[in-house]
Amino acid sequence: MVSERIESFNSLQSGTSDEDMVEIAGATLDFSSTDDVPPLDRDYGSGGSYGAGDGSNGVPKLMDLLDEPVPGVGTYEDFNTIDWVREKSKDRDRHREIATKSKESALALMKSISDAFSGWLLMLLVGLMSGALAGGIDISAHWMTDLKEGVCLNGFWFNHEHCCWNSNETTFQERDKCPNWKSWAELIVGTNEGPFAYIMNYLMYVCWALLFSFLAVSLVRAFAPYACGSGIPEIKTILSGFIIRGYLGKWTLMIKTITLVLAVSSGLSLGKEGPLVHVACCCGNILCHLFTKYRKNEAKRREVLSAAAAVGVSVAFGAPIGGVLFSLEEVSYYFPLKTLWRSFFAALVAAFTLRSINPFGNSRLVLFYVEFHSPWHLLELIPFVLLGIFGGIWGAFFIRANIAWCRRRKTTRLGHYPVLEVLFVTAVTALLAFPNSYTRMSTSELISELFNDCGLLDSSQLCNYANVSVTKSSSDALPDRPAGQDVYTAMWQLSLALVFKMLITVVTFGMKVPSGLFIPSMAVGAIAGRLLGVGMEQLAYYHHDWVIFRGWCSPGADCITPGLYAMVGATACLGGVTRMTVSLVVIMFELTGGLEYIVPLMAATMTSKWVADALGREGIYEAHIRLNGYPFLESKEEFSHKTLAMDVMRPRRSDPPLSVITQDGMSVEEVESLIAETSYSGFPVVVSHESQRLVGFVQRRDLVISIENARQRQEGVVSASRIFFTEYTPPQPPNSPPPLKLRGIMDLSPFTVTDHTAMDIVVDIFRKLGLRQCLVTHNGRLLGIITKKDILKHMAQMANRDPDSILFN
Repeated sequence: MVSERIESFNSLQSGTSDEDMVEIAGATLDFSSTDDVPPLDRDYGSGGSYGAGDGSNGVPKLMDLLDEPVPGVGTYEDFNTIDWVREKSKDRDRHREIATKSKESALALMKSISDAFSGWLLMLLVGLMSGALAGGIDISAHWMTDLKEGVCLNGFWFNHEHCCWNSNETTFQERDKCPNWKSWAELIVGTNEGPFAYIMNYLMYVCWALLFSFLAVSLVRAFAPYACGSGIPEIKTILSGFIIRGYLGKWTLMIKTITLVLAVSSGLSLGKEGPLVHVACCCGNILCHLFTKYRKNEAKRREVLSAAAAVGVSVAFGAPIGGVLFSLEEVSYYFPLKTLWRSFFAALVAAFTLRSINPFGNSRLVLFYVEFHSPWHLLELIPFVLLGIFGGIWGAFFIRANIAWCRRRKTTRLGHYPVLEVLFVTAVTALLAFPNSYTRMSTSELISELFNDCGLLDSSQLCNYANVSVTKSSSDALPDRPAGQDVYTAMWQLSLALVFKMLITVVTFGMKVPSGLFIPSMAVGAIAGRLLGVGMEQLAYYHHDWVIFRGWCSPGADCITPGLYAMVGATACLGGVTRMTVSLVVIMFELTGGLEYIVPLMAATMTSKWVADALGREGIYEAHIRLNGYPFLESKEEFSHKTLAMDVMRPRRSDPPLSVITQDGMSVEEVESLIAETSYSGFPVVVSHESQRLVGFVQRRDLVISIENARQRQEGVVSASRIFFTEYTPPQPPNSPPPLKLRGIMDLSPFTVTDHTAMDIVVDIFRKLGLRQCLVTHNGRLLGIITKKDILKHMAQMANRDPDSILFN
């Protein structure tokens, strides 16, 4: 009986207690209160006419309001779904008009060329802006992470690595130590040795972590509640056609950029890669306002946002091709070929910009460059598949545990005070992380260490094997060697780090700070992979005569590469959590430069996806979309139930009759009364209440704006004026007030199905055409209406879930 419920989101202010925090990531949103966040970007723009009304009528002086654009007509309320069909039709009409005018004059031709070129110019700007912001975030996060452990005397703005590069007194053997870099203990108590110095460094580490996390959560809470979380679930929902005003606004971009650096630097188990997708989409949305074509068309804007999502992954990992595939596979709802080309171009520009900034200081774009010297053997696919199984189990466990924790967050006292929660988790993380060198270092640094292939000059604890006489060959490859005491110590520390990372990431993801999941998931897999790799290496050394090693692993040979196992493990765990496949493999080989290891990566990725899907069908982003009650129709989910359109449509048998508007029989007062008494987002237009023959469909918002505009601009329009949706206005009785013709705002070709259409077909129609609603008829007579929310509620009911969770209100 109805279309989606419209709920305005007006004049919202941030409250005075932590309870007023918007639950955007980690719990169901409740926008019924009025002490939240003011929506940004309220510039609705002015929509043109839509429909086939031709402006001629029987009364010469009657004004068809849609002859001139009425500001607001054709736009959407906050927390509403766009009409893809209408938006695409509007863009086609605009394009035809430009093409027709381009033949009339040279100026019009130039305008046509600039309109065609504007998309590429916009992509260039998005790539440049996103690349510059990502470079700044990388450099700032690296510096602030090192600030927790000490400061550079040459200049406080140098991080540890750059400080030692600038020192002439640094030796190769002690390249991580230089006189210019002082730990906090050296600055405060004058020495770095002894228990008191250790306690001082420990205390400063915890204090800096608490300060960074407090600033992050305070800024998010005070200025931009939408800046928390990873942002990918919300971006998926926005790309499917939903509108969340302010989520991609100017304040969100500014606060997310600042707080992302603070959150990563605090040492919390989170990454910056997911939030960088949100940052890039904010850039895309803001830059869209420079171009009328994208500012006034929601469907065109979503094409830009799809490309911006690709840019986000490109600058996060230095993986432009993987970014395009990520947007295509994981985020985008509508991805035409034109968007593929533009995404590729924008990702290229962003990667070039990031490379120009050189945030890692190594002249490489990739985050974890690896150079393995020995090829993998076919029998190693067995441990690679085992890592895939571990990744799938970990992914399923993480999703269930994290969603359960996010639900619990709503019911416990801690959940009502997000600032205290962030400080508490930060304190626990810092206190447990400092004693273990592998948890104390930043997660990106840890992954880089785990991916590393031990060479002759490596001073890492992981590479401190027992000395074996080495015949230097043309290659830097070292033979498999017995593990020394340091390697066994490192294994114990890594085992503790694995348990710590697995548990702390569950409670960290979803807090009220920007938090990505890519890097923590990769860290869990990389630790597990390195442990297995060292185990395999020692097995090969001590038992090279076993059947599995015989023939390809002779004594003194370099058979096993533990760093490769870490890389495969990281891929498996990230795949288990996100359920990415093709894009993940491409991202990983771009990320590491390990092109010849695609087959092990593919084997681990597919295994982890199969295992994780067997334990639970949803990835982490889909799970958070469902948790938050977003109206998102998942394209990967199959509808297998044998129901018909009549089973889902409204009104039901016990409901009141369908609210409709007749094409020529209602006054302004009657229509305004219908609008006031209902909360539906649109009304079917019929010939008469008796015939119920369908004429079209009109949006509630367009009706309200058009009537208000007519009262202001058309002389004599009063409550008794008749409203006509017909092509020609019939003669009016003498002395009657002037009528109001609104045919121009009516959709003359609303999508209809019959009452016996199978629901799997209806669901497919909604997915592929991006419909807001579909009308149900029987022998041409209007019976009811099906909205996207009706379908989502029906699917939830069929899956024995609570149908009222699909509300977003």
